[in-house]
Amino acid sequence: MNEISIDIENVTVAYHGKVALHSASLQLKAGTICGLVGMNGAGKSTLFKAIMGFVKPASGKISINGLSIRQVQKNNLVAYVPQSEEVDWNFPVSVHDVVMMGRYGYMNLLRIPRSPDKQAVKEALERVEMWQMCDRQIGELSGGQKKRTFFARTLAQQGTVLLLDEPFAGVDIKTEKMMIDLLIDLRQAGHTILISTHDLASITTFCDQVVLINRSILAYGDTSEVFTEENLSRAFGGSVGDFSSAKSRATQRHQEEQSWT
Repeated sequence: MNEISIDIENVTVAYHGKVALHSASLQLKAGTICGLVGMNGAGKSTLFKAIMGFVKPASGKISINGLSIRQVQKNNLVAYVPQSEEVDWNFPVSVHDVVMMGRYGYMNLLRIPRSPDKQAVKEALERVEMWQMCDRQIGELSGGQKKRTFFARTLAQQGTVLLLDEPFAGVDIKTEKMMIDLLIDLRQAGHTILISTHDLASITTFCDQVVLINRSILAYGDTSEVFTEENLSRAFGGSVGDFSSAKSRATQRHQEEQSWT
């Protein structure tokens, strides 16, 4: 049996006295791809920030691989792919430099890359087919290339837990399939992957587990059991739309992906 990778117990997070996440509890085993589903303002980003140690819970506790968040940060165990909106694309930095940022936790204070850092960056860029563009400025990239670059940064960091915030927004089907294939490879290698997404149609194609969130964890578990119309209505307040249409789009997407193989 796989060991518990992410363990969240009765976590409450508040900003300026306003509760953003209430008594959230969740356990994910290693070797899992889990979709994090909920409407805007449901607490998805807050949950990510709590796992990364960017916000301190008012109550409850979080551990990763049995370690405290401080230990997790020290050992570079959690890697993060942000939403495009969180990135300053005008900042003058190259693709190679962005991916090298994933190695900062392994460097000394002067942040001078060593041979293992350079090799990790090269391998990561090759895996996402971006090595030939390593000197390109990030502001010159297409939406899919930007996502690949930050995904490569995550690969270079070599964390065992990956948090991805809307990783498929603005990317083409081919790029999405390549990223999903890499995520499946990482899952098979024992990584734990938590993906925030609004694309309900993609959940059933590659997520083996789902977490439904609306200011707290409403339900989580195997996709076949949790990803139901009833649970989605709870998460979206009855505004989820045509669930059968989402399932139909998932089938169509799977067929399109098969055509790339």
